Formats: sequence, C-alpha cells, structure tokens
Amino acid sequence: MRVTSLIALALVATTPLAAQTRPDPTALLDAQRQALAPLARLDGVWRGPAWTITANGRHDITQTERIGPFLGGSVRAMEGRGYNADGSVGFNALGIVSFNPATRAYTLTSWAQGYSGVFPFRVTADGYEWQVPAGPGATIRYTATIGDGTLREVGYLVAGDAPPRQIFEMNLRRVGDTSWPAGDPVPMR
Repeated sequence: MRVTSLIALALVATTPLAAQTRPDPTALLDAQRQALAPLARLDGVWRGPAWTITANGRHDITQTERIGPFLGGSVRAMEGRGYNADGSVGFNALGIVSFNPATRAYTLTSWAQGYSGVFPFRVTADGYEWQVPAGPGATIRYTATIGDGTLREVGYLVAGDAPPRQIFEMNLRRVGDTSWPAGDPVPMR
C-alpha cells in the first residue's frame, strides 16, 4: 500500500511538468534568425592591417576574417586569423554569435590564444560591441563599425578610474564572398 501511495504521489507531482511543453523550435529559430539579420552585412572575407599592444609592445599584423551564417542562419560564425610579416600565423580565433530569445540577449562565445569564454555582445546601429574581463576591476571593450565594405574594430582597456586606453585596432576591407561555415556539408550518402 505504501509503495502504491508513493507512486500515486509521484504521478501527481510530475503531472504539471508533463503538461508543460517546450517552446516551438520553429519560433525560436525564427527569432534567432531575425535577431542576427543585422549582422548579415558581415558575411564574407575581410582583410587589412591590425595592431595590438602586447607585453613586448605594439605588434602589427595583417588581419583576415571570414564570417558567415550557420545552423540555418540562427548563429553567425567568425574566424579571425592574423598574419605576421613573415607569413606565419600570429593570431587565430573562432567566435560564434548567438541570440537567446528567452533572455533577449546576444552572446559571443570565443576561443583564442588558448583562452575561451562567453561574453556579452550587443548589436548597434552601425556594428556591434562586446567586452571581456581583463583582471580585477578591468575590462577590454571592443567596438566595431561596418559600412561601405569596411569593418573597423577598436579595443580599449578600461581599468578603474583611469581613462580608457586603446590596445587594439583593425581596419579591414571586404575582399569577397565565402560559403564558410555552412558550405560543403557532408552529404547524406
């Protein structure tokens, strides 16, 4: 009798959970695609000069980016590759921009230089902004502007009461199209 009562109690307790349904995936994907639509102007291949401040001082590179939609346009993938003067790769990063319809928030999940993280991302009228923690009381804030086939992104170290200090800049021109990352999928057969 006791086992029967426990089973009945468990069924009653879980009935509300069973009655709840998950959000419609079609609606979620549509919301994600709509939220990422302003970033479609980034799709393609980009190249240009960039510099960053390292522990050894200023380091200049030729920066390339390839950017495109993935998962039916519900996320946007970005690969950055920086070439040193001798042609070697001095920087390589992968970023995935996504939008969560439940929280109405964008994030950038990034992997670069052995580090990874999920960072706040914001679409602006002329580009985007994102930021990375940089130690106690410090943040690196990146701001990008897109227009007329150009992509300019600057990064500032913001620490305490000190004025923001620029530590990064890239000035890229769109040089072509790419089918990356969605192109050339593995076929069914």
